[in-house]
This record gives sequence, C-alpha cells and structure tokens, in this order.
Amino acid sequence: MKYTLLVIGFFFCHTGFGQFAEKSKDYTKYEGLFSFYYDAESDKAYLEVKELEKEFLYVYSLSSGIGSNDIGLDRGQLGNEQVVYFKKAGNKLLLIQPNLKYRALTENALEKKSVEQAFAKSILFGFPIVEEKNGTFIIEITDFLMQDAHGVSERLKRTNQGSYSLDKSKSAFDLSRTKAFPKNIEFDLMLTFKGEPKGGNIRSVAPNAELVTVSQHHSFIELPDNGYTMREFDPRSGSYPFTYYDYATPVEKSLLKRFVTRHRLEKKDPNAAVSEAKAPIVYYLDNGTPEPVRSALLEGGRWWNQAFEAIGYKDAFQLKMLPDDADPLDVRYNVIQWVHRSTRGWSYGSSITDPRTGEIIKGHVSLGSLRIRQDFLIAQALMNKPFAQSDDNTNPMLQMALARIRQLSAHEIGHTLGFAHNFAASTNNRASVMDYPHPYIALTNGVIDFSQAYATGIGDWDKTTVAYSYADFPQGTPEKEGLNSILENAQQQGLRYISDQDSRPMGSAHILGHLWDNGSSASEELDRMLGLRAKAIDNFGMDNIRKGEANSELEDVFVPLYFFHRYQTEAVAKSIGGLNYNYAVKGDGQLVVAPLEAKEQKKSLKSLFKTLDAEVIAIPSAKLSLFPPRAIGFNRTRESFNGKTGVSFDALSAPETAADMTLGFLLHPERASRLIQQKSLVPDQIGLKDVMEGLEAEVLMKTHKDAYRMQVQKTINYRVLFHIMNLAAHKEVHPQVNAIANDFLRDLKTTYMSSSDADLKEMARRISVFMEDPEEFEVIAAPKIPDGSPIGMDCAN
Repeated sequence: MKYTLLVIGFFFCHTGFGQFAEKSKDYTKYEGLFSFYYDAESDKAYLEVKELEKEFLYVYSLSSGIGSNDIGLDRGQLGNEQVVYFKKAGNKLLLIQPNLKYRALTENALEKKSVEQAFAKSILFGFPIVEEKNGTFIIEITDFLMQDAHGVSERLKRTNQGSYSLDKSKSAFDLSRTKAFPKNIEFDLMLTFKGEPKGGNIRSVAPNAELVTVSQHHSFIELPDNGYTMREFDPRSGSYPFTYYDYATPVEKSLLKRFVTRHRLEKKDPNAAVSEAKAPIVYYLDNGTPEPVRSALLEGGRWWNQAFEAIGYKDAFQLKMLPDDADPLDVRYNVIQWVHRSTRGWSYGSSITDPRTGEIIKGHVSLGSLRIRQDFLIAQALMNKPFAQSDDNTNPMLQMALARIRQLSAHEIGHTLGFAHNFAASTNNRASVMDYPHPYIALTNGVIDFSQAYATGIGDWDKTTVAYSYADFPQGTPEKEGLNSILENAQQQGLRYISDQDSRPMGSAHILGHLWDNGSSASEELDRMLGLRAKAIDNFGMDNIRKGEANSELEDVFVPLYFFHRYQTEAVAKSIGGLNYNYAVKGDGQLVVAPLEAKEQKKSLKSLFKTLDAEVIAIPSAKLSLFPPRAIGFNRTRESFNGKTGVSFDALSAPETAADMTLGFLLHPERASRLIQQKSLVPDQIGLKDVMEGLEAEVLMKTHKDAYRMQVQKTINYRVLFHIMNLAAHKEVHPQVNAIANDFLRDLKTTYMSSSDADLKEMARRISVFMEDPEEFEVIAAPKIPDGSPIGMDCAN
C-alpha cells in the first residue's frame, strides 16, 4: 500500500511539472539572476529557483510615491536591504533572512552554529512548490510581491491620514518596470490602498483619497564577491559606521566590530602615484531634471572628483546623465533622482549596502524639487527693489539658488559615498559640503551682496573623509598607521568634525555643531545678520514682487526675511551652558571636553537679548500697510505668518513667534540643568539665575516710547513669563532649576502686584494662578513659526 502511494505521488508530481511546462509556453519568460515567468491571464508570476541556501540580496522600494513631505512616501524611496536565501521545508520553499548582527568569525563550525542558534532569524515568506524537476523548483511569488512590504498603510496610519489596507483587486504588475538582468531581477507592482481618509495631507495629494495607488519595487540582487576589503571605523573619520557583534572575539577585546561604509575602489596600478580605478564610482542624474537645475547638479556633484584626485585617483568619481531606458531603481546605477512633492521637503542620500560587509552597492539620492524655490525666495526678499525697473530681473536670485543646488548635489552624494554630516564645518572656513549651510549674504557699501552666498568646490574636511575611506597606502605602510596619519594631519590643520547627535538645536550642547549657521563666532555672526536683516527690511517694499502679483504674495516673500536670523539664533543659544569637545581617542592629543569660556557665554547672552527687543524684532509700522487681508485664491500656507487677528495681518504675533523661538532655546529644560552644574563647577561662569536676572533687566524692564513697540515688548514679556513658569513646574530638571524659577516668579509677583500697569498686574495674577496649581500648567503655544529651513534634512538626510 505504501509503495502504491509513493508511485501515485511521483505520478502527480511529474504530471504537475508537465502541466506547468505546457502552460508556461503562453507565459512571458524573463531570464536573469533568477528566471521567472509572468502569466498575463491571471496576473501571476512564477520564480525558478535552482540553488537552495545560496544567499542573495532582497530590497524593496517605492517606484512611485504619494507626493507629501509630511507623509514621507516618496518616489525612489529605498526600503531595507536584506540578505536572504531559499530553503526547502516539506512542500514549501521558505525565504529566510539570517541574523547578521550576531556572528562568530571562526573556523570552528560548532562555535559558529552556537551563535547562529542563539539568536532569532526571520522567515519572510513560505512559497508552495508548484513543481520540482532535477533540483529546480518553480514557486508562485505573486502574493509575496503584492504585499505592503514598504509599510504604506502603517505610514498612513502613523501620520494620522486614516486606516488603509491593500486592495489586491485594484493592484497589478507593471511590466514596463519588471525586468531581468544577469546579476539582478526587478519587479514592479501598482498597489492600491483602500481606506477612510482622515488627514488633510492625503486629501491634498490624492485624486481620490479613499483609493491611494503607489508603485512598489522589489529587487533580487546578486551579492558582491569576496574581493571587498573592510576598513576599520574611527569616530574621528566622518564616516558612517557599519557594525556587528563577533562572539568569537577574545575576552579582552570588544565584541562590537565597527567598519566604515564605502564603495569598492581599487587602482588599476597600485604602485602608481596617480592611477585610474579598476571600476570608477559612476553616478547618474535623473534625466527628468530640467535645466538650469540639471547643469548645476552635474557641476556640484562632480566636485567630489577633486577629493579622489587628492588621493591619487584619476577620474575615479564620475557623474553622467541616466540613460533614457534605465530604471532609477536598477541596482546597477547610482542615481540622483529629482523628486516632486506638494510641499517643500527634505532631500536625502541613501544607499543599498551589503549587510555582510558594509560595502555600498548602490547610492541613491533624492532631491526635493521645491528646495531651489526657497533660496530664490530668500534672495527675492533680501534684494533692494529687484523688480523696480523690470519684472525680468530674476538672474541674481536664480544664481544664488543655483549655487545652493550645486552644494546640495555634492552634500547628498556625500552621504551615499559613506559620509556623515559635519556641522562644525561652517565655523571652520566652510570646510565641508557635509554641513547645512545658511546663505552668507554680505552688506557691501550698503548694498546686499549675494556673491559669497554658498561655497564652491569640495572642502578640506571632505578630502580628509575621502582619504580615510578610500585612500591606498604604499607597500609596507600598515593601514592603521596610514589612517591615523590622515586624521592627525586634519587635526593639525585645525579641522573639526561634529555630527548630528551633537548639533540639533534641542537636546545638544556643542558650541560649534549647528545647522544653517555661519562664522567662527556665533554671536558676532548673529549681530551681523541682525544688521543685515534691518537694512533689508528697511528696503523692502512693493518692488520685491513683479507687476500684477498680489500683495498676499508680498507677505509670503517677507517671511524668510523677517525670520532670517532664526537659525543663527539657535547657534548662539547653544553657547549658553555650551560645551567644546571632540570625538577623541586615547593618545590623539585632542581636547576631550570643556565648557565655553564665561566671556563668550556672556557675549552670546547679550546677542540673544537683542532678539527679544521690540526695537529689533517689531515689524516697522510703515511696512504694515504692505500686508492687507489675503486675496481670494491666495490662502495662507504652512510657510506664511500665523496670527490671532483673523483675516488681518497680525503685527504682534510675528514677534511673539520670533521671541518664543529664542526663549524655547535659551530656557530649554536641559540647558537650565546644565547651567546649574556649570555654575557649581566654575563660580565665574553663567548660571541659571544670571540668565533670569539678565532677562529681567534686558527684556522685562525694557520700555519704548512708541506705543506700538511697547505692545510688541509686552507680547515678548508674556512669552518670557510662560517659559520661566515651565521651568518652575518641569519634572525632568534638577530641583534647583525649579527652586530658582519659583523664587524668580515670587519676586516678580511681589513687584508687579503693586504696579498700576494692567499687563504687569495680569502677569502677577497669572503667577498666582500658577502657584496655586503648578501641576496643571502648560505653556500657552505661540503662533507656529513658518516652515523655512533653507536646506533639507537627510538621512540621512
């Protein structure tokens, strides 16, 4: 009986194979890394698997997106890369992702297995075997490909846009982007998500927000050979670390291994001082990019070749136009993609890397197409009567915007070459394209000058990072010795490197790591910018827009000018309680950590108080007649002023927003706690009490003869009060912060209660209410500051 069943089983298997082979004659066959078949009648795909347990790389991505920066699902967005392999289990092939985070690099097979069995792996999918013949398996992969691998529905839910699920009846293969090549195969599918829209962002970009269709891409990629050499990571190098744990490491050494992330690059002639590369690093620009942006991106991106030339490579980095028939998501192409969104959003550089080694297989840059318009707008606001004589006088603004685009191209490509941000570079003679630069606008003989707005060419720090990641060393020179020499040379040149976690305006304290700042002295640059801003505001008028444009647009042009000082203010605020430190290693001779000198902190505090002075931040009353209620068809956007006066322009809310920005940085709870510590260690340093006394003397007691400016000052003063109350009630600060803030409030209450001024009495009343129940206190929100970053954040940014 058992023998009979076995024969019948064999018969069915053999018959099934014959049936598929017969049917597949009508299917479209693609031959590549894996061969696969597409059945148009059923819209199904079948994969041919010839080798089990052979690892390859699986990557999912979006080939078409949603178009909203806030939702964050962009055309060309890469998902996670995963090493996977097929394994047979019963009547299925399992797609297994091994756990590469934990390894045992040893010749001892049992030691390797002990680590492999200690940590979980992931089975990504189980595929029923359609047929098998001579060790070749046919599996249907339609359900695997037609799933929400990229997490679109989860992202829509997380961004409060509604609850969506995949509607397979409205989803299908896109054969125009489904291809096979010897080292990779590419599948593309149109996926429709059905749901109940709740958010305004999805409604603003989808023609029917109940049915949102995007395209998802799947890549199966041959893993690189073992010719790549990993290079040790150093925290001073400016590179991204690639890490894993090696449990075969001797006890006296760290389990965690760190290496740089980089492309493979080798000289044709290793002994030559200058040599071409065996395989140059070639990037391709999206052929949908328009001029003059196209030329600017090509020029800026090619700056990187300067750094490779400096380490002895000829034409090792190249930038070309993407062939018309090439797919930007094809792993064979490093791509710079021009991405459109409904609102201005970030640009970022991402990569597909080999999870085994950190080798970059594909660099993929996404550049937001609306970014150039922000720089154009900044220049338009700053220019003195640009359209007085002609509406065609756009070239000065365009040239500044294109200068920014060149820098942006180099910046994002830098990420895909393996380099992290260096936010100290702007304080160091613009030493790196990996900073976020703010346009440096000069006032030359009373005239606004854009000629130095953005740096040109690769920076000295960029040459250091390229040398560390990609340089070859003479025969006989140990690599570690050569690498250390590169970093020591950079140190001797005075180059500084400070990256993301030490540079964000909230929650960081480094005195040099800032976003969108300029100058070696943050406070001196803020003073200079405030003077420039005042001059530009004085010049501002109807000739900052073209003839026939609505005054409502003039108001929006004014926004980046009014808040021109915002990012330099962040930099100055970080000086208060700020620290100077390096990513030092033992024996390198660098400063480890020290507070900023008291004299510099006091100078910074003085500069910050200017941004809380109505004389500085009140919009001149003569300019208010430029801003009538918004015209029909010209509604406010996220980049417009916000206010409390309904349709009319709110002259008090703009300075309230500006002041709240300063106070949010200056009286940040973490900074307040640092000031307690700082004062205790160095009595001559600024302490929290000094800051509050300064606010009282330089802000709260400030008076103005002009009634309008006095009302602006009172608006500012209320913001001061709210932020001090916040410190008085905050639960995550040192109790000494609460004590100083509460003591300050009690003194203010006593002083203000006896005043005849209605606003001072109101402040006293609010302090009394606060003190009765501080647990219930929440800072009353100021009108939101408009979006306005002059450059996008990455990945990566």
